[in-house]
Amino acid sequence: MKIALIGYGKMGKTIGRIAKERGHTIVSVIDVDNLADFDSPAFGSADVVIEFTHPQAAPNNYRRAFEAGIPVVSGTTGWTEQLPELKKEIIEKGYTFFWSSNFSLGVNIFMKLNNCLAEIMNRFPDYDVKMTEVHHVQKSDAPSGTAITLADDIIGRIDRKTAWTNAASDAVDELQIVSVREGQVPGMHTVRYESGADVITITHEAKSREGFARGAVLAAEFIQGKKGLWGMNDLLKF
Repeated sequence: MKIALIGYGKMGKTIGRIAKERGHTIVSVIDVDNLADFDSPAFGSADVVIEFTHPQAAPNNYRRAFEAGIPVVSGTTGWTEQLPELKKEIIEKGYTFFWSSNFSLGVNIFMKLNNCLAEIMNRFPDYDVKMTEVHHVQKSDAPSGTAITLADDIIGRIDRKTAWTNAASDAVDELQIVSVREGQVPGMHTVRYESGADVITITHEAKSREGFARGAVLAAEFIQGKKGLWGMNDLLKF
C-alpha cells in the first residue's frame, strides 16, 4: 500500500516507521514547509493519506486529499464542530474518511468500559463523576479529543449530567474535565466516581505513541476499497 503522510512530527514519524515495518511504502510526506506537494505526482499516487496535524489545518487537508481521490485516515482533534458539514460532503461525493479521537486499541477498550460503567452508575445518584486528562505540553487542544469522546459517552448514559466543562464548576449537571499539560506524557485519562463513602476510578495510561500509530496504520489497511465515514468501532467490531 502506498501511503502519503500529512504532518511529520513525532506521530507522523512513528506512523511512517510502523507502516514500513508492515510492508507499506511512504510515497509522500507533507508538512508546513512543502504544502505545494499536495499537487505533486507522488502525493497523487497514494492509496491512502494518514493525517495528524492541527485542528486549524485538518479540514482543508482532508479536502485536498479528497480532491485528489485519496481516502483519508485522521487522528487530528479539536475541529469536530465541522464534522456534520464534512460528513455530508463525504456521503454526497463518495469520499472515504476514517476518523478517531484515539487509535489506540487499549483506549478503545477503555471507552467500552467507560460506557458500561456509566450505564451502571446512572442508577446511583450519590456518585458524582469527574474526569482528568494529562498530555504533553505540545498538545494544542484541551480537553483532548479522547476526553471529549469519553465525556459525551457519559453524558449520553447518565441522566443527571447534561454537558461537560473544561472549567471549575459546582453545577451538579455538568461533567468537569480537568486538563493538565506537562512534560512529554503521551496521554492519560481518568474517570472518577465519588460518593460520601468511596471512590471508583478507571484509568488508561499510554506508555508511548506506538499504540496510536499502529492503530492508524491498521485503519489505513481497513478502509481500502470502502466508501463513507468509518471509525474504530468499525475496525474493532465493537
